[in-house]
Amino acid sequence: MVNFTVDQIRAIMDKKANIRNMSVIAHVDHGKSTLTDSLVSKAGIIASARAGETRFTDTRKDEQERCITIKSTAISMYYELSENDLAFIKQTKDGSGFLINLIDSPGHVDFSSEVTAALRVTDGALVVVDCVSGVCVQTETVLRQAICERIKPVLMMNKMDRALLELQLEPEDLYQTFQRIVENVNVIICTYGEEDGPMGNIMVDPVIGTVGFGSGLHGWAFTLKQFAEMYAAKFAAKGNTQMTPAERCKKVEDMMKKLWGDRYYDVDTGKFSKSVSGPDGKRYSRTFVALILDPIFKVFDAIMNFKKEETAKLIQKLEIKLDAEDKDKEGKPLLKAVMRRWLPAGEALLQMITIHLPSPVTAQKYRCELLYEGPGDDDAAMGIKNCDPKAPLMMYISKMVPTSDKGRFYAFGRVFSGSVSTGLKVRIMGPNFVPGKKDDLYLKPIQRTILMMGRYVEPIEDVPCGNIVGLVGVDQFLVKTGTITTYEQAHNMRVMKFSVSPVVRVAVEAKNPADLPKLVEGLKRLSKSDPMVQCIIEESGEHIVAGAGELHLEICLKDLEEDHACIPLKKSEPVVSYRETVSSESSVMCLSKSPNKHNRLFMKARPFEDGLAEDIEKGEVSARQELKTRARYLADKYEWDVTEARKIWCFGPDGNGPNLLVDVTKGVQYLSEIKDSVVAGFQWAVKEGVLCEENMRAIRFDIHDVTLHTDAIHRGGGQIIPTARRALYACELTAEPRLMEPVYLVEIQCPEVAMGGIYGVLTKRRGHVFEESSVLGTPMRVIKAYLPVMESFGFTADLRSNTGGQAFPQCVFDHWQILPGNPMEAASKPGIVVMETRKRKGLKEGVPALDNYLDKL
Repeated sequence: MVNFTVDQIRAIMDKKANIRNMSVIAHVDHGKSTLTDSLVSKAGIIASARAGETRFTDTRKDEQERCITIKSTAISMYYELSENDLAFIKQTKDGSGFLINLIDSPGHVDFSSEVTAALRVTDGALVVVDCVSGVCVQTETVLRQAICERIKPVLMMNKMDRALLELQLEPEDLYQTFQRIVENVNVIICTYGEEDGPMGNIMVDPVIGTVGFGSGLHGWAFTLKQFAEMYAAKFAAKGNTQMTPAERCKKVEDMMKKLWGDRYYDVDTGKFSKSVSGPDGKRYSRTFVALILDPIFKVFDAIMNFKKEETAKLIQKLEIKLDAEDKDKEGKPLLKAVMRRWLPAGEALLQMITIHLPSPVTAQKYRCELLYEGPGDDDAAMGIKNCDPKAPLMMYISKMVPTSDKGRFYAFGRVFSGSVSTGLKVRIMGPNFVPGKKDDLYLKPIQRTILMMGRYVEPIEDVPCGNIVGLVGVDQFLVKTGTITTYEQAHNMRVMKFSVSPVVRVAVEAKNPADLPKLVEGLKRLSKSDPMVQCIIEESGEHIVAGAGELHLEICLKDLEEDHACIPLKKSEPVVSYRETVSSESSVMCLSKSPNKHNRLFMKARPFEDGLAEDIEKGEVSARQELKTRARYLADKYEWDVTEARKIWCFGPDGNGPNLLVDVTKGVQYLSEIKDSVVAGFQWAVKEGVLCEENMRAIRFDIHDVTLHTDAIHRGGGQIIPTARRALYACELTAEPRLMEPVYLVEIQCPEVAMGGIYGVLTKRRGHVFEESSVLGTPMRVIKAYLPVMESFGFTADLRSNTGGQAFPQCVFDHWQILPGNPMEAASKPGIVVMETRKRKGLKEGVPALDNYLDKL
């Protein structure tokens, strides 16, 4: 039975020091949902016997069928710590009851936008690593996202049962495997973390208790704390047994230090030693092996080899009470029952979470500057920093969750300051809201506030800061994300950065033309329901759905057809978005005259320095930076001329893309008056390049000279904007234009035998391998390769058929690269792509000639 009520949860919501908001993140198939079951069963929401098989947080039918998580699911649990365990908590606390808001997130890279949305509303993360495969590419991606959002990680080594039963590793090898995974995780944390940052040291360390070991499927887990308590009690039994919780805590912490690393134990005398051998040359065993792994190995050995008497002795010695039905079991079922009683996973993990992950009070102090865009000292910022329920309401909506009621959504998010209640009148600010303006702003009351509980929702009157909540009735004003506040001068909460970009697109149309309105409505709902997907209407009238990869698109289209539009659809083959770029400086000075022949623009284009486009996309160089900082960065890293670096007119497309318009003119009259018109022409041109109307990338356009009519009426926007666009197109055509294609980073895990098949498939698809390594202690190899996105359709199926289903690929968008060949030659590869793209978009055949844009003097 559920061992808590909504009223109990509501009471704890006010004790903000006792709330833990956390997400479970990991590589695909490392056991997040299975592990979450142990936590959910500890809270009494599902029966403990079924934990590990239910996957309670996989709420959708296709999630259960495919055995992968697609959408992240939130669930709230109540947990009480004992008096002794409370002593371990180093931050402020308020009573022994804790509220844990847990979000189980998907591991597949195509859904990593769901992970971003989950991380934004949580303060801690449980990173799950399969101790057989170790740290994989997606582990690194999600961990990097977590650290950039200033989220504190704790580590869980999952699937220990595989290491013991399948690989049959020796205890010392298993210790080395654990040691290596902890090191790999800490390397990632150090690489992306801030040195001496406001969070302090966030590396994971078994000695402190921030690393758990166990098996989600079998429902058992431990941290060093569990064993240290057993041994501290055992050694203390010889002397004084009456200790205060604080003294006991000190003793257990000392014990934990002895249980990891190069500390050794003499089994005969029961003494600890720092050296591996004694004075008489006798070798000691490592404490972790002797005191922790040996007992576990003994239990496994006795039960799996059907040693009846030994098993009975062990069960008695460990004081494990089995149910009547468990006593008759043998082999694996008995093993599960015994391990689950001896080292219950829910207990160990919930203790690790409550003791080591930060409460909102702790976390919002250092997360505020990353979350809030406004000044760091206004009422909203101070409310967030202090997690103050009496401050004005500040709430971030990170995603929309579809309800059972067709077409309606719960807005899911977190209250960072103040409190939100049913009927409260609020300001709903979308991502495009600018303080002081009225765009993207609505003043509306909130219909209802609800508590999200996995598959169910519970109504709740009001929710104070530090909690995660769902709102009803906000969905018609927000598309995907937004900020909700009651403070008039509030700025937005910062928009989330995704680690993938939507590069694969499909055109959809209704099979029956009369269903078009339903399709349009369905696309609107689809773009609400997924943080990443883009639904675009092309000028040719096509409806485009863009996603992060094949699987992501497949799921989106299935949802569109079955849940959102509910009509049969026709889908095109998937296509890839390209970028247009140039490979050398313009061969001539490009001149364009305005329609009234009174104004002239002289311009040239040239490619970016290596790495600059990536810096702009990461935000290292951006339109929001101060002029001085930006100019200095460009001068130091890319050897730009400082005066030119100060005269960047704008970034494009959309005011922040990787193309620049730079003013290199000397003493031109009236230049500032036409700046807005030229910038408008530039934004238009870089959004639709001349080759096939794809975005431009990594091009710098220089304005060299301008001749203008003295009379202001003859140099208005109508004269300048089209002229600027023609000049930019001429620049692109004279600077050896090229096409860029997106490239995936593929990580493939496979046994040695299957290697040949993989190389064959990659070569056929223009992929190339750049790294190959073996996973220590296992026969598995890991291959990393680059694969063009346009070649990736059907790649997974192809790979499986060529390796007998032994290879598992994982593709992440990595970078853009130039497609070799000249797009102006119809027979070349890029030429064919340009032709097909133009045909698909309904443009004239063939790239327009230069004479259309270049004027004679």
